[in-house]
Amino acid sequence: MAGSGWGRYRVGPGAALLLLAGSFPAAAQYERPKQVLTTPEREAIETNRKLARPRPTTPRPSLSPTEAARVAVFKGARHSVVFISSITKKWFLEDNRTGNRYQVPPASGTGFVWDNLGHVVTNHHVITVDDPASGPRGEAEELQVTLTDGKTYKALVIGRSLSLDIAVLHVFAPLEQMKPLPLGTSRNLQVGQMVMAIGNPFGLDHTLTSGIISALGRDILTGFGTHIGDAIQTDAAINPGNSGGPLLDRAGRLIGMNTAIRTTTGTSTGVGFAIPVDVLNRVVPVLIAKGQLHRPELGIITFPPTATATLGAKHGIAIDSVTPGSLAARAGMRGLRIRPGAKEPVELADVILGDVIVGLNGHAVESDTQLMDILELEPPETLLAFDVLRDGKLIRIVLRPGEQQPRPAPPLPEAGPLKPEKPAEAAPAATPAPAAGVGAEAGAVAH
Repeated sequence: MAGSGWGRYRVGPGAALLLLAGSFPAAAQYERPKQVLTTPEREAIETNRKLARPRPTTPRPSLSPTEAARVAVFKGARHSVVFISSITKKWFLEDNRTGNRYQVPPASGTGFVWDNLGHVVTNHHVITVDDPASGPRGEAEELQVTLTDGKTYKALVIGRSLSLDIAVLHVFAPLEQMKPLPLGTSRNLQVGQMVMAIGNPFGLDHTLTSGIISALGRDILTGFGTHIGDAIQTDAAINPGNSGGPLLDRAGRLIGMNTAIRTTTGTSTGVGFAIPVDVLNRVVPVLIAKGQLHRPELGIITFPPTATATLGAKHGIAIDSVTPGSLAARAGMRGLRIRPGAKEPVELADVILGDVIVGLNGHAVESDTQLMDILELEPPETLLAFDVLRDGKLIRIVLRPGEQQPRPAPPLPEAGPLKPEKPAEAAPAATPAPAAGVGAEAGAVAH
């Protein structure tokens, strides 16, 4: 970097200090400019050299209440915050010039101790291998968690929710070294309230930043294409590496998990977002117990939004087919139908639009992802009130998950991803021919 005007010094993984000074080769001899001094100038300098002493310090005044609160929160919480790093044997980059293949670590980040059983909570994207071109590729195969004493321990993912960007790790560390954070609530948060964030930005472990709650009830988009509602907005500095770290109130209680920032530079611009602790407190126990959130099987297959629009619906998601005997069938939901006498291949004009889902339990539904998000967040056996467009009229159809009839699980394949089970017999419905512009787009989703 000689001649660039910048000197670069490493201070942590993925971070660098840029010094505003001319850089120079280490082996080069350092030369001072020759200065011409008068005799009085030289005598003054020599006299002052003899008087050089360390300066006396000025006593520090007592910490203000705000400063004392920050210090106390950091001292009490730092041992509950961990550094998560991961590397995978699964994903590689290949150098086209040399043919060498390099192991690629996904983004590292922060987590915090949830309970006294060895569980750590973080964002799912922290443990995800990202392809800059195509987005998330998969989970890292090897995870390790570093505690405040610098010791590193193996960790395994035992629960995940992609829709909420939450992951739970089991860390194989001495339990006496893992202190859970005290839990607060996000129910009574106030805009203007002081908050603090602890994390590992750019690999600089246990960094404290502070600010206020800037807004409540924000909607944020995750890297998995899902939406998280009721997020907390804060101006406390949140940078890459802070993801998965705790957002604390002045009492040191957990009130959220730092998850995302809005930026054009890649670093903090004072607009950060956290998942509310009340969501964590509802979701994390389920992830620990079952590995994933409960989502009732409705028995419908839906079209993606673009195909729904092609069918003539301006909003919502169209139902392609309904599985006989399913929860949706018993509630009377309808899929697509084909006009009697229609010839093959089916033209768009011969397709009769079935039910179009536009809302669920008071939430608007514009995509399959939104529908899955809402279903994941509803407690088991909650009544599901669907707002449905049928023949141009808005009606309400209520599904009762508590009345689901259990079905035997299909056998698992020896390898490869699971595929949705194809209904044995669909309701009177059909997927129009690709030539008509319907069904040509992949993405129909089973619920």
